[in-house]
Amino acid sequence: MLTPLLIGAAVGLVLGLTGAGGSLFAVPLLMLGLGLATGEATGLALGAVAVSAIWGVVSRLPRKEVVWLPAIVLALSGALFAPAGRWLAVQIPDHLLMLGFVGLVIWVAARMWRQAQREPDSASVTRARVGGAVATGEQPLCQFSDSGRMELRPTCLMGVLLGGAITGILSGLFGVGGGFIIVPLLVLLTGLSMGAAVATSLAVIAVVSTSGFASYLWFGAAVNYELLLWLSGGGVLGMIAGSLLAQRLAGPKLQRLFVFMMLILTACALWLQWRAV
Repeated sequence: MLTPLLIGAAVGLVLGLTGAGGSLFAVPLLMLGLGLATGEATGLALGAVAVSAIWGVVSRLPRKEVVWLPAIVLALSGALFAPAGRWLAVQIPDHLLMLGFVGLVIWVAARMWRQAQREPDSASVTRARVGGAVATGEQPLCQFSDSGRMELRPTCLMGVLLGGAITGILSGLFGVGGGFIIVPLLVLLTGLSMGAAVATSLAVIAVVSTSGFASYLWFGAAVNYELLLWLSGGGVLGMIAGSLLAQRLAGPKLQRLFVFMMLILTACALWLQWRAV
């Protein structure tokens, strides 16, 4: 059972470092490494990612990195609008879907890379207080009080609601994981440090993945629980390593790493799409 343990550790490491890429990274690894069918790999990935993300959130609670208000709003609005994305996916030809997906990744990656270039390259950026907005020259919609609490103004609430809706639609449309979109959205919309954005993304992923795995079980799918246990154990170990490493990376370096991982995950998504044809 060394292979599933290593796969779980790789997925947990990516989640702990970037707060994204769980299922999208795990599914091709499970299919390539263990020869699983897409459906079984997806179900196991959801379960392992849920356990890893929950552990990641719990371990970050003492550092108070999770910003709960946007996490709750994003999770609820994203879940509500995901079916709309799924409906759109049926209406749009596959080649146009992939073109839109690649365009989205390039736009987000370029924005985040440009933002990282403007930030001071010091570890204090990542370890700043949760509400510490990064000085990028752009005023984010959401502002924070001196105590680090998000000020729930109408423009901020509408922005996060709209961001959650877009996240849900894009998730249903392209079949990508929530963190893939949530982390850059939080950084660009709220000005959160990468550390806080990753922690908040993990909270959303924990809810969404648990819900997805519950739905997988609800529809009577068979689950190899021994395999799930090994994957989850590896995921927790990887999450611990990723979280420790993320604390030692400066904010801009972590942001550039996220951009790099986005490109890798996009390649994984393209491979899955090509394989399904």
